[in-house]
Amino acid sequence: MGRAQAFDTAEAVRSARAVFWERGYEEASLPELERATGLSRSSIYHAFGSKRGLFDAAVSSYLNEIIRPRLRPLNSPDITVNAIVDYFTGLRAALAQPGTPQSHNGCLLLNAAGAPIANESAVSLAIAGYREELKTSLGLGIAAHRPGTGNGARLQLATVLSSLVIAAMTLARIDKDQALATLDTALELLKD
Repeated sequence: MGRAQAFDTAEAVRSARAVFWERGYEEASLPELERATGLSRSSIYHAFGSKRGLFDAAVSSYLNEIIRPRLRPLNSPDITVNAIVDYFTGLRAALAQPGTPQSHNGCLLLNAAGAPIANESAVSLAIAGYREELKTSLGLGIAAHRPGTGNGARLQLATVLSSLVIAAMTLARIDKDQALATLDTALELLKD
């Protein structure tokens, strides 16, 4: 009979997520992941199969704990007329606040998109899925904010706004002022 797991898996994944978010998959060393999670290498391999398995768990955690809660009001059956404005205002506040992972590191998935790990199909599918989920959610927000907008115009604006989110989150690591200006542009586009 195997030993009972003596650690909190979700906490270990969050700790690893912070390392991957800051350092990237390739630069995150196993000793660094061991220190961050408090797990031995054998525990990491036993629980997650590999460093890559731990990264996949970190990506899932990132989507479920960081991305989707921010998108949830846009996907609500009771979506408000200002849900999309609130989304951009909240994202801007997160990027502007010093010391937050978003303000320092941008987006875990977009950082991975520019690294060799993005060539692996599961990672590229996760990145593409995130972009599609973002665009769909923003489209719902646009529909609530501007109910008279036709499908074509709504899709076009959702594409532009999702591109601005991606640009802002990419810029967050290197040019905070430009990242914030990019989100300000999105907010301007939403003014009636």
